[in-house]
Amino acid sequence: MHVTIKDAEAAIKKAIEKAREIDTYMCIAVVDSGADLKAFYRMDDAWVGSIDIAIKKAKTAVFFGMPTGAIGGLSQPGGPLYGIEHSNGGLITFPGGLPIVDKDGVMIGAIGVSGSSVENDHIVATAGAEALGSTELPAHPWRT
Repeated sequence: MHVTIKDAEAAIKKAIEKAREIDTYMCIAVVDSGADLKAFYRMDDAWVGSIDIAIKKAKTAVFFGMPTGAIGGLSQPGGPLYGIEHSNGGLITFPGGLPIVDKDGVMIGAIGVSGSSVENDHIVATAGAEALGSTELPAHPWRT
């Protein structure tokens, strides 16, 4: 099951609305459940460097089925996932990437947002995921 283009566009639309509401410029990426890019939007004046970060946040969230910020907490020195950011062609382990989960608890993709503080990135990503009614994934020992 993959996120549809209609759903990806709806998530991006809500993310853009939230970014404008908090007066920031974002790059927003949606990937399908196979971590392939489904849709992307770069707001005017968003940093060029945020393009790659947004895509990698979305991929990281779908690869591990958890928010990128949670992976960051586990990947600190001495943590069980220390060094994970060097895998899979480079991961992003700070907030702004969220899995997109359908009403049946199936992960259908992920959204990644970059362009502001990690707190704002997370707020905008949340707006995009919630536009699709995204819920939490079922409990898993590594998810926080």
